[in-house]
Amino acid sequence: MIRVLICDDHFIVRQGIRQILADASDIVMAAEAENGPEAVRVVRELHAAGNPINVVLMDIAMPHRDGLDVLRQLRKEFPRTPVLMLSTYPDKQYAVRSMKLGAAGYLNKSIDSEQMTLAIRKVVSGGLFITPSVAEQLATALGAGHSDMAETAAHERLSNREYQVFQMLSGGRSVGEIAIELSLSPNTVSTYRTRILEKTGARNDVELALYAVRADLMPDLGRERRTAG
Repeated sequence: MIRVLICDDHFIVRQGIRQILADASDIVMAAEAENGPEAVRVVRELHAAGNPINVVLMDIAMPHRDGLDVLRQLRKEFPRTPVLMLSTYPDKQYAVRSMKLGAAGYLNKSIDSEQMTLAIRKVVSGGLFITPSVAEQLATALGAGHSDMAETAAHERLSNREYQVFQMLSGGRSVGEIAIELSLSPNTVSTYRTRILEKTGARNDVELALYAVRADLMPDLGRERRTAG
């Protein structure tokens, strides 16, 4: 049996994935966690007990510690345990970053049950699960690595948490709203905001949103802007 751990801070998401896996005869949901630190603890405990997790399904946007930071730690401690990242964000925003950190695949939460079980089986066998959309993003990222796009270099310098806050600020969220969603203090979010502005060269949130559109990091905003133009 393929033993899976699901890490997501929303119970209904974990429940939905549990139901999907229940229909697969060779896959079992061995454990679940509602945040990153809990996931790391459970993986350690089961590994020490001789019942290791075979695949981790990890949400990206979580309070306390985002999924990309947890991915990095799991890859360091358990390099043979593949991690599939889960997200509601478009592939453009986090797929390449996830794969660079060692994810075995990137799944949008809208994925159907057949693709999810296929992805789990593939990464357990040592492969990578890459959808055509993610493959396109990876190819674009490799091409950008040979260009002199200053904007690409700027947002690539953001830490994982800074990038998450950057996305939310660019989408019009306030410091207070971000603090509540990520379970951080407003002062901590303000510190992230200051670092983001410094690294991107933006002077305020409006310029930050324009930066995100120019760098094609906010597809919906970019489409509206092009249509309006």
